[in-house]
Amino acid sequence: MATKILPLELIDKAIGSKIWILMRGKTEVVGVLRGFDDYVNLVLDDAIEYTPDTRTGDITRTALNSEILLNGNQIAVLIPGGSPPEDSLAAAADNKS
Repeated sequence: MATKILPLELIDKAIGSKIWILMRGKTEVVGVLRGFDDYVNLVLDDAIEYTPDTRTGDITRTALNSEILLNGNQIAVLIPGGSPPEDSLAAAADNKS
C-alpha cells in the first residue's frame, strides 16, 4: 500500500529544489522554490518565465533576476524537481538558444 502524502507536504519537500510551474493561460515558470503559504503563493529564486508570442509563435524567455512571488490563484500545475518535458515552452525556448 502506498504512503499517503498531502499536497502541501509534497510542495514542502520541494523547497530548495527546481520546480516547473504551468500558469493559467500559456505561461510557464521555472525556478528554485524558496517558500509557500497555505494558498500556494510561491516564492522563487532564479526564475525564468516562458511566454508564447501569439502573433509570431516565438517563445519569449525572460530571466527574472530577483526573488519573485507567484500568486497561487494563477498556478495551474506544479511539477517539483526534474526538467520540463520536451514539448513544453521552456524546453523549446532552451533548445533554440
